[in-house]
Amino acid sequence: MGKLADTLLAPEVRPNLVRECATLVDEEVGAKSGLSGLAIKAAYKVVKGFKPGIIQESVDGMIDDMIKNLEPFWEQYEASGKSQPFADYASASRGTVADALLKVSDDRAAKTRHSALKGAYEKLRPTGKKNVEEAVPRVARLVARYMK
Repeated sequence: MGKLADTLLAPEVRPNLVRECATLVDEEVGAKSGLSGLAIKAAYKVVKGFKPGIIQESVDGMIDDMIKNLEPFWEQYEASGKSQPFADYASASRGTVADALLKVSDDRAAKTRHSALKGAYEKLRPTGKKNVEEAVPRVARLVARYMK
């Protein structure tokens, strides 16, 4: 494992990180507006209604792979001399960072046996990259806070 994984996935850190990531997802969805925001909120409601605690459980199930996929960005950031906040560094490559994060959920959605969840994900996925790109600065700030 790399430095990011060693720190963020440590037993004393992971539960707090998972909880904060689930809250971040809730807040990102809640902040969506317009017609696409309504569609996202509706699909998210379906997912949350499927099983209580499913967002936190899903985050917990994906966090290892997400951290693994973020590791190269953190390594590049450290190699750059950290002349700017990690959120700014990650935001400059937000499309690539979003792709790395979405690869985890794409892989998971492809393997799920739950057709309602898969259907909700497939409805959201076309706008997924844009939405994840918008969340990259918040994700990076969260990561950086734990890496201090």
